[in-house]
Amino acid sequence: MARGGGKRVTRRTARTNVAGSSRRLVVGRLILVLALVAAGAQLVRVQGFQASALSQESEKQRLTKEAIPAERGEITDRSGNVLAFSSESRQLYTNPISLREDQNEAHRQDPSKPNADQYKREIARYIHQVVGPKLPEKEVLDALFSQKRFTYFGPVIDPGAARLITEKYPHVGAEYRATREYPAGEVGANVVGAAKWRMDEEKVKGLIGMESSLDKLLAGRDGAKVSDTAAGSPVVIPGTERELEPATPGSDLELTIDSDLQYTVQNKLADYVAKAGARGGSAVVLDSHTGEVYALANDTSFNPANSDTWTNKALGNAAVTNPFEPGSVHKVVTAAGAIEDGLVRPDSVLQVPGQIKVADRVVGDAWSHGTIPLTFTGVLGKSSNVGTLMTAQRLGEDRFADLMHKFGVGQQTGIGLPGESSGYVPPKEDWSGSTFANLPIGQGLSMTVLQMAGMYQAIANDGVRVPPRIIAAETGPDGQREERPQPEGVRVVSERTADTVKDMLRSVVQDVPQQEGTGSDAALEGFQVSGKTGTAQQIDPSCNCYSQSNYWITFAGIVPADDPRFVVGLMLDAPQSGTPEGSSAAPLFHDVASYLTQRYQLPLSKEPAPEQILQIR
Repeated sequence: MARGGGKRVTRRTARTNVAGSSRRLVVGRLILVLALVAAGAQLVRVQGFQASALSQESEKQRLTKEAIPAERGEITDRSGNVLAFSSESRQLYTNPISLREDQNEAHRQDPSKPNADQYKREIARYIHQVVGPKLPEKEVLDALFSQKRFTYFGPVIDPGAARLITEKYPHVGAEYRATREYPAGEVGANVVGAAKWRMDEEKVKGLIGMESSLDKLLAGRDGAKVSDTAAGSPVVIPGTERELEPATPGSDLELTIDSDLQYTVQNKLADYVAKAGARGGSAVVLDSHTGEVYALANDTSFNPANSDTWTNKALGNAAVTNPFEPGSVHKVVTAAGAIEDGLVRPDSVLQVPGQIKVADRVVGDAWSHGTIPLTFTGVLGKSSNVGTLMTAQRLGEDRFADLMHKFGVGQQTGIGLPGESSGYVPPKEDWSGSTFANLPIGQGLSMTVLQMAGMYQAIANDGVRVPPRIIAAETGPDGQREERPQPEGVRVVSERTADTVKDMLRSVVQDVPQQEGTGSDAALEGFQVSGKTGTAQQIDPSCNCYSQSNYWITFAGIVPADDPRFVVGLMLDAPQSGTPEGSSAAPLFHDVASYLTQRYQLPLSKEPAPEQILQIR
């Protein structure tokens, strides 16, 4: 019986309560154990498996890694005159919106300070004063008043000028740039090319010419450095910078080009092309013995530092990329083969008719005549198609094809300039009967001006063709200069044959009444000159036949002929008829050769070239 009206607790109820409490305790302990196990597992994972990754992440947050830009190599001419080098510069940038907000807030707190608009005009005036005319005040104002979070503005500027600006106006920043400089401007630009800063790669990248084809060699390899930064801030802690890997500078290149000669040839060529009304023109000057390229020019050029001048025509390098049909300059192959094989002598007389039939084609000379007695020298000097084909038939197709190969026709020279063409020679197995009516007179095949000059270099060099080269030496990051090896020569004909053909080619520039050659305007007073004129019909696309109005005009010459030093190859593309310049490139050779003899102080020939008999009277 209960006392005091309280609730009676039975023994059974007590036992139930005790059991419940015990279960809750067990569950609580189990949960605690599981929590401890989970915590332990997480600790093991963090300290064991993720320790390295987390440490690296923490390191990233307090370290800034930056590239150490490699210095790009220089390009110089054969005398050490610099054609391309790199300098350090800065690109200005700002955050216009942040600048406006910060300055307006500063003005509100201190009305004596200028508001944002006043401040921006102040900045623009100062920057223009520091940088000068190349960064007008309006251009700066346009950037500062733009509604952008970030913008670059102006050209790249000197680091010293950038430092003055950023120290005075912290809202203007300056980003590192490497700038490629071209002191010679357009001179040799078709060879050197151009390189510019690339934002995506954060380095100067070769885009055109040698700068592009040898970009890896010139660029070197960037290094790396790290700096400590304040917690939660990109600000570098002074004195914490340390190098991880040093930068490896690019190699310097010394070209075989003579920049003074290159300048002269470019200007003379451009002027001649303009007077001739031609679509274009190219010129090459080679060392007679080494094949080194002293000048390689086209009638148009560009300024590598000014992309506004980078037109499609100007960027091309037609002297190595644009093949053409050479015309009569190709007759040197027949002449060399016939002399080498003893088929004719220079004074052998050929009865040359006005026309010759080869297979289904009839070929005539450039002037009307009946059968005339020409010496073999006269066949070259008068540039007789008929006499050349008569001799080529005796030489034979197989021998002619072999000689073309030895002369380098239809093959790249290996000079190493981008886009070099090999020209075109129809495969021997595809020759028809009429093919051999074209090839010996320089039609039906194509070559570049560089290849054409190389053929005459073989004649000037005692019958050995040396593939042309344009890089003289390379200076590596260690400062060691290493000359590029001269390519191995190819024996085309014997020394005796080369001398004989070279002497015969003097008749082309001979200016003797009734024995005048086709290139007498190339003659140079005081010097013996050998050479060959050429005229080749271009294809008329409207009929896919040879044009009667558009021609390639060519000239290849050797100076001095009695002691060869230089070979000059010239081509004019579709000059207009009716002008002296439009009918022959011989006067241009005269002007280039005259400069060569003066610049290199070549000694006068010991005696005038002997008068040669071209036509028997």
